[in-house]
Amino acid sequence: MKISYNWLKQYINLDVEPDTLSTVLTDIGLEVEGLEKYQSIKGGLEGIVIGEVITCEQHSNADKLSVTTVNIGSEGLLSIVCGAPNVAVGQKVVVAKVGTTLYNGDESFKIKRAKIRGEVSEGMICAEDELGIGTSHEGIIVLPDNVEVGIKAADYFSVEEDFILDIGLTPNRSDATSHIGTARDLVAGLNQFYNTRNYSLSLPRVDDFRVDNTNLNIDVIVEDTVACPRYTGVSFTGIKVGESPNWLKIKLNSIGVRPINNIVDITNYILHETGQPLHAFDANKIKGNKVIVRKTEHNSFFITLDEVERKLDANDLMICNQEDSMCIAGVFGGIGSGVTEDTVNIFLESAYFDSVHIRKTSKRHGLQTDASFRFERGTDPNITKYALKRAATLIKEIAGGIVSSEIKDVYPNPINPWFIDVDLASINRLIGTTIDRTIIKKILTDLEIEVIKENGDQLRLLIPTFKVDVTREVDIVEEILRIYGYNNIEITGKLNSSLSTQPQPDLEKIQNSVADYLTGQGVMEIINNSLTKAEYIERSNELSPSENVQLLNPLSKDLNILRQTLLFGGLETISYNLNRKSLNLSLFEFGKIYKRNSNFKNDEGVKNFIEEKHLMIFATGKVSKNLWNSSDVNSDFYFISGIVSSILVKLGLDQSRLSLVETESDLFTYSLQYLINNEPLAEVSLLSSKLLGQFDINQEVYCSDINWTKIIKYTKIADIKYKPIPKFPAVKRDLSLILDSGIKFSELRDSAMKTEPKLLKNVYIFDIYKGSNISESKKSYALSFILQDESKTLTDKVIDKAMNRILKTYEQQFNVQLR
Repeated sequence: MKISYNWLKQYINLDVEPDTLSTVLTDIGLEVEGLEKYQSIKGGLEGIVIGEVITCEQHSNADKLSVTTVNIGSEGLLSIVCGAPNVAVGQKVVVAKVGTTLYNGDESFKIKRAKIRGEVSEGMICAEDELGIGTSHEGIIVLPDNVEVGIKAADYFSVEEDFILDIGLTPNRSDATSHIGTARDLVAGLNQFYNTRNYSLSLPRVDDFRVDNTNLNIDVIVEDTVACPRYTGVSFTGIKVGESPNWLKIKLNSIGVRPINNIVDITNYILHETGQPLHAFDANKIKGNKVIVRKTEHNSFFITLDEVERKLDANDLMICNQEDSMCIAGVFGGIGSGVTEDTVNIFLESAYFDSVHIRKTSKRHGLQTDASFRFERGTDPNITKYALKRAATLIKEIAGGIVSSEIKDVYPNPINPWFIDVDLASINRLIGTTIDRTIIKKILTDLEIEVIKENGDQLRLLIPTFKVDVTREVDIVEEILRIYGYNNIEITGKLNSSLSTQPQPDLEKIQNSVADYLTGQGVMEIINNSLTKAEYIERSNELSPSENVQLLNPLSKDLNILRQTLLFGGLETISYNLNRKSLNLSLFEFGKIYKRNSNFKNDEGVKNFIEEKHLMIFATGKVSKNLWNSSDVNSDFYFISGIVSSILVKLGLDQSRLSLVETESDLFTYSLQYLINNEPLAEVSLLSSKLLGQFDINQEVYCSDINWTKIIKYTKIADIKYKPIPKFPAVKRDLSLILDSGIKFSELRDSAMKTEPKLLKNVYIFDIYKGSNISESKKSYALSFILQDESKTLTDKVIDKAMNRILKTYEQQFNVQLR
């Protein structure tokens, strides 16, 4: 957004340089991304003076050239060759001296001393287009006789110099989309920056607005007061459409707005002054003298001002007359109702449209205008009449019109300023320092936030309707802090923090590491839509339709809920590829699943929903093809479970805490769950043929579902620690034990490692036996123990002592017997 320094000076008594102003604006949250000098005439007419033609003679070697002598005052006489047909003795002319740079759009050229057909030329007598003050090139500029010779052309033509601030406006700052809005913030900022001064905002007065007659009465009907809560308008007659005065063109040109005609230029001027978009209709083209605000018919067509025919949607809000559409409300006007050079009567609109409606319409048609930019961010509903009166003053002054109707104001449900109660102690606690009460009240007052009531530290504030983003106490804190200055908040010596001192895992790095591992195993990554159809959930007994997260406005019945599982999207992908003869597939997907939380029954709030990331892996067909040196390997349960086990190892999961449980479901033929503390973390399954049949899949599909959100809590990715290869040999000892059937190998392994932590390096099982000579309630495990001392060779005596300690522990803890 471009803001003019000179324009701001109309509302504030500015006495600071543009550079300082830029710093203040950035400090208060209106970041200035660029500051550039602007001149109403490019180059500022530097090096150009007023001269008088003393002599003018025909060029001896050219019929269309004249050799002139021009007096430019104190610098004497210049000999200039001129090609203009209208040059004559006694004329006051505009002269570009040698060394002057002239501009033609983006191009420029420098005046040099030269010989033209043998005659010396020491400058140039200029035409309008050569100076950039007009478009005529039919002859040189001839000035009135009373103009003083030798004065600067910049003084005669009143070249205006300005500085343009390019502000990167954030979407929440709709109140600052104008010069007045920026000036309001600037007053508050400058009063903090220079606390010995007292800056104030001075707005243009509209007290002199008068209705001249009521000869052009146009009725206003608003059928959709939700999309258009307020619509105001007024009629003018006897206007004369023409070129705008120079001051208005300079103002618009300085901020990059092209002048069109005086009426359109006034509406653009008011928009950039107040932030309120206006639209002027040719009143003679309003059929039935009625303006109707309503939704349009679906798939109807409308030609906009850019002469493009646009297909409308039933949700598009239109400004219509009794028969036709005239304008896409808040976005773009129509070609058939706009102001032209023949227009003599106009109806001027100033409305407040719902931001959501305008945003959707703007996106739907790919139209981004100055009006839609402001409406979709939220304008002030209570500035519409002020903007109309301000525009009326200018129209009467510039276009000669008269006000020919009362202001029509359809405002069935007025939007009033709202109250916010704040606590000064709470504000200072959030800011982290104590700001003096008077400073806080001064900041709020400068921002036009009124302090209605004070009760100790409790303040009741009245929020103006242009502050659409200020609705809570924390918003007030933000307003105070940005004006007070973030740089003025001292860094305290004491840090109050609830941050964990434990190192946190790099989740993205871990996910990428696992993804790299899977792709290295020949498993391809897929990405499916988070939207799916409720029919999948309804077919399964395992999943609950009551946990579906429904879409309010689904694109289709096939995309009407957020997915509860990655399973169905993966099966759609497998089915799609199988139908195209890709029979051997290994796939994985990282993605989020969404459910309603049955533990919360509130109507609102994120606690009503569960959002988790999962990793699902699929395998079907052959894992590897039949090659000369190997045979086919088919996908199976062990292939998938092996991948899951490798991932768990890669994540540093404590295997001793892991338990495996077989589960049942209508989705699976059989399934195995991995749990820690009875919390399911992963599941490996063979999918049921019934489920596969729903997707026309006629071959076995194995899958694993890893709850990434939960499993990451148990991740322990330690830094790699290097150690030398042991110099001393390891020793293996075996034990064959009889023990109760309910005892797990993991219990035996953990017990042994705790008993002999220094020498025992590993324990593994190499045989399991149940049968004759052993009770039905018993089983036999054959275990191997690997022992090693990294500092010396183990002796039989040391080994025997270690094994005896382990056996004694087993006997005490598990009541085992040597077999």
